[in-house]
Amino acid sequence: MKTVTLQKGKDGAIRRRNPWVFSGAIKREEDGIEDGDLVAVEAVNGDRLGYGHYQSGGIRVRLLAFGEDELPIDEIFRDKLSQALDLRQQLGLTDDPLTNAYRVVHAAGDGMPGLIVDRYASVAVIQCHGIGMFRQRKLIAELLMELMGDEITTVYDKSAKTLPDRYPAEDGVLLGDKLTEVVILENGRRFRIDIADGQKTGFFLDQRDNRWLLGSYAKGKRVLNTFSYTGGFSVYALLGDGAQVQSVDLSGSAIDLTNDNVARNGDFSAQHEAYAADVMEWLKEHAADDPYDIIVVDPPAFAKNKHKRHNAVQAYKRLNARAMKAIKPGGLLFTFSCSRVVERQLFYDTIVAAGLEAGRNCRVLHHLSQGPDHPVDLYHQEGEYLKGLVLRVD
Repeated sequence: MKTVTLQKGKDGAIRRRNPWVFSGAIKREEDGIEDGDLVAVEAVNGDRLGYGHYQSGGIRVRLLAFGEDELPIDEIFRDKLSQALDLRQQLGLTDDPLTNAYRVVHAAGDGMPGLIVDRYASVAVIQCHGIGMFRQRKLIAELLMELMGDEITTVYDKSAKTLPDRYPAEDGVLLGDKLTEVVILENGRRFRIDIADGQKTGFFLDQRDNRWLLGSYAKGKRVLNTFSYTGGFSVYALLGDGAQVQSVDLSGSAIDLTNDNVARNGDFSAQHEAYAADVMEWLKEHAADDPYDIIVVDPPAFAKNKHKRHNAVQAYKRLNARAMKAIKPGGLLFTFSCSRVVERQLFYDTIVAAGLEAGRNCRVLHHLSQGPDHPVDLYHQEGEYLKGLVLRVD
């Protein structure tokens, strides 16, 4: 195993168990290291700090283990996948007859930085964000089939869009049965998942608990679900007993999927309407004369790097101000940001600015985040990406 040596004084974060080694912290690298190789990371005094996958770029090493002990990669992966599954069992997800979709591995939160694994019924979807994990994808697939037993029959790789452009990859089945239509259960609600062509791995599993919370407030309310995508929030609102729901998304295919998922959960033809439209234009044109009791604002990430953060913050402010103006006095706003570069405090400050711009008095009822099957390593705050607020808008 080749070695990467850190500059003097740059080992503090690793000693505090942060798994990311940035390029600026490195003093020297042994010759011949290739993307995806396992490398040892040492302090300038020769202390072995850990080892992990190397990749040229800003995050140079993603650590799999800390300290001097060195184990075979299959043993490391078996242990970490077993621990990840133990957590999901502790959360009550693996044996829940009403839910068969959840995150199995959440990157550094489960000690496997660069790897996402989601379960959708009998399909496990792997998504690699690092070349090291991608090179080990077949081993990961074999271990998943072994450890999850009869729960899964297919392991699908969906890494083509998450790897660097210089490392071409094709999505497809890694192990098991051919991919067919996938319909999942989430708290008894049914959703069709487009694994091959859908966003992320196919469904936003991180919002499961937040969808449930919306359903608890939706009884008899008029609800607008913006950026509806799969219609998850719409379905929960409709099953909240008597709600009238409108779903809006710019994508026609997303609206088709929303309508399909609504129909899978009952006959809501008199309670649900879906429109392919720009959300901002919709709020301007349709909300002024007939405001809503509840609006859900769950947009895609407006900024994926710090260079775009300022523009993203302005977009979040304008969008939320417009939504606040479209809510009845005493109504609720469920608002979210999934952008990693928009930290929780910045998101909060942005919503404060939106409230001032809208001229509405607002009270925070809930601070929301991703579900517990998306754990955050205590020493790696970067793993927390989903921020949400529920506001009463007066």
